[in-house]
Amino acid sequence: MDRRTFMQKSAVSMATLQLGGIIALSPKTEATEIQLLQAEKTLAQNIKSVEKVPSVCLNCSTVCGMNVLVKDGKILGVEGNPLDPNSQGKLCAKAHGGVAAVDYPERIVYPLKRVGKRGDGLWQRISMDEAYAMIATRIKKNLDAGEPEKVALHFGRNKMGDITNRFMNAIGSPVILNHRGLCSSNKRAANYTTIGDTSWETVDAVNCKYFLNFGSNFFETHQGGLPLLKRFVKARNNGAKLVTFDVRLSNTAGRSDEWFAPFPSTEGAVALAMAHVIVKKGLYDENFIKEWSNTSLEEIQIFLKPYTPQYASKLSGIDEKDIIRIATEFASCAPACAAFTNRGSQAHQNGLNNDRAVIMLNALVGSIGQKGGYTFGGSKNKGNTSFPMPKPIPPKPGFTTDLEDPRLYPLANKWQKMRVSHLVFDKLKNTNQKLDVYLSYTISAPQTWPEGPTLTVETLKDEEMIGFHACSDVVYSEMAHYADLILPDATYFERYTLEGRNAYELVPYFALRQPAVNPPYDCENFADTLIKIAKRLGKPVAQYFDFDSYEEFIKLRLDTLPRREGLSGFEYMKKYGVWVEDKEKNYESYNKVLSPEKLKDSFIKDGIIYSKKGKAIGIMQNGVAKRGFKTPSRKFEIYSSTISQTAKALQIKDDGFPHFEMPKSLKEISEHEFVLTTFKWNVHTQARTAPQKYLSEIIHDNPVWINTTTAKKLKIKNGDIVEITSYRPKSGFRASLHNEVVGSMKIKAFVTQGIHPKVVAVSNSLGMNYGGRVPKASNGRKKETIGFSAYEDLDLRGNIWWDKSKGGTGNGFNPNTLIPINPAPLVGMQAWNDTICTIHKV
Repeated sequence: MDRRTFMQKSAVSMATLQLGGIIALSPKTEATEIQLLQAEKTLAQNIKSVEKVPSVCLNCSTVCGMNVLVKDGKILGVEGNPLDPNSQGKLCAKAHGGVAAVDYPERIVYPLKRVGKRGDGLWQRISMDEAYAMIATRIKKNLDAGEPEKVALHFGRNKMGDITNRFMNAIGSPVILNHRGLCSSNKRAANYTTIGDTSWETVDAVNCKYFLNFGSNFFETHQGGLPLLKRFVKARNNGAKLVTFDVRLSNTAGRSDEWFAPFPSTEGAVALAMAHVIVKKGLYDENFIKEWSNTSLEEIQIFLKPYTPQYASKLSGIDEKDIIRIATEFASCAPACAAFTNRGSQAHQNGLNNDRAVIMLNALVGSIGQKGGYTFGGSKNKGNTSFPMPKPIPPKPGFTTDLEDPRLYPLANKWQKMRVSHLVFDKLKNTNQKLDVYLSYTISAPQTWPEGPTLTVETLKDEEMIGFHACSDVVYSEMAHYADLILPDATYFERYTLEGRNAYELVPYFALRQPAVNPPYDCENFADTLIKIAKRLGKPVAQYFDFDSYEEFIKLRLDTLPRREGLSGFEYMKKYGVWVEDKEKNYESYNKVLSPEKLKDSFIKDGIIYSKKGKAIGIMQNGVAKRGFKTPSRKFEIYSSTISQTAKALQIKDDGFPHFEMPKSLKEISEHEFVLTTFKWNVHTQARTAPQKYLSEIIHDNPVWINTTTAKKLKIKNGDIVEITSYRPKSGFRASLHNEVVGSMKIKAFVTQGIHPKVVAVSNSLGMNYGGRVPKASNGRKKETIGFSAYEDLDLRGNIWWDKSKGGTGNGFNPNTLIPINPAPLVGMQAWNDTICTIHKV
């Protein structure tokens, strides 16, 4: 038997090895043909007896459909669900690595009550009934006092907004907090102000000929990245071109046809210069601008006049000839071309207008809503319209507070509840706003927030600011450590949720996440926890929870769907996992003619068509009633009255056009200062993946990236230890404290040509203090801590080879020690990529 055949056969043997079984793996051992044939037979038998449970991954926000492979109540692995129209049967490493969360040895499986000082890590195991009572008693006290707003619910990757919103509305508190302001609110606001229909575009990638990418690393971490990447590969096979602008040589940049590293925050200037070229050369779509732009060609020309390629080149460092060439190439592929964005362009003080400028390129060349262009195919609505909520439905509170609806950032909640939650801990510390009950769910703010390891931790530890903190989580996370009560959460393999994502096939769809296995011990879906607490609160709260479980709640909603194959909506979804609407692809939806039924009892005012209730539903175009865009003008908005009026009310200078203005700190950067940026890996998502051993084995170290030329000037060599010191910005939040030190960190240097000379970069998702042996990169026996599961994993006793005590690199660093809270104007998006720092060799 040759070596290749032996390795193939050995793989079969390993796959069929039962738990506790023994296999010889010495160099001279070779299995006999009979043994290998028997192994193949056993494998075939095992596969036949495996149950496939359709569900949805939640190791990132792309939420790909998957089939969970289960045998004898144990998860063997996952595979893609081919019925999912987005991922089409494909999964990434995160999906496969996520299985490790189920049997993680340091998983919390019992409720724990704090018995020492908050943050001391001393706990007592209690029953779930005691836990429910602790929470309900405290909430009831606030309700009786007429202070429901002193109860807050703060979540990370929730996916159960139907029940969390219901709970908070039922108790009368508006203080629902999330993490969207840390993630993507500038990008979403840019789409809403220009298109109105969507917060997140869906490029018709498979038919696209030219991808113009401003700051998206969709090969690794873009929301909807896998479906986009899958279709991009097909497009590239058909001759499509990818041009990427990113300060760092990401995996997407490295696989692009051309990569340019602009100075941070100048993406908008480059996009405006390209728009200038397109208009000057007459490469624009005259019909789209005439019919569907709220701004005339003359107004566009006047606006773009100062944004020349020379202007953009001076700011960005990109050669003006390249700007002219790329703009021309892009327009020549219209309408099968798309300019799109993500964190690289939006995570700045000027990120909203950066992204508006990029989106405008699509409008100028007429690719909006076109085949191969900048499209927007939404998921099937998961809200009241598509799946009616069980009645009675609690009314929303008739008031807001500055915690969840900050007055200085009025666009944060205009279209959807994006919040500015990175301000919450600062507000609790530095204002009179306090919380009596703080419920946190799958959110590790000390790890993932700007100033998380410092200000956030200080606030969480202070019982004057937060009277009582109950945390629901799967592991003993950074957040759980600072709680008064820890609730053992179910993993996404053990619970129900309705899922939806922008549809890359441009046909609405949604999916069902369902339990593949039962949660162990006292672990429970947080939705069920809230239902039980609501019932304990009695009237009037309990009347809105006339169902026994979240499963029943989901069933009530899904059973409003039409029957398919003789099955109820719930039965159909449990069987297939995905529901795809029977509709045509969503091309040029703005140009659709409104039906007589839609126009019934409508009226027209200033060319806008309104329903009987006064809601805008369309626009008159050349005497024809059409749907239009969901903007105030029902057209694509280059000029935004929403932005100009909102800015004026706040005394912020903004004329409503997507103008370019560099953040002050970056504009005035000195020779010895640098811009610190952060980035994400393909195998990690915020803080949730670090405890998953296979993913952390792949990425567990995050040295600071430094340009080769810069390193030479600073006499820094690859592997040297350097110290980074960061400072508060010169504009925006806490500008009066500019140049105050935010934090410092000693870290290993990674010297590379793949980064802008004025930029240094450190990845996130690493450097944890809690969560078990894997995220801490610490070998050894499991500590018999009360509340942990009975599982053990021998890998974690001695096979964490990156443990520093074994000569490894350790568990990395948390860059958020260095990142100041820095919300952008109007929307409040965290300006992750505007941090000024100095760096020197230790």
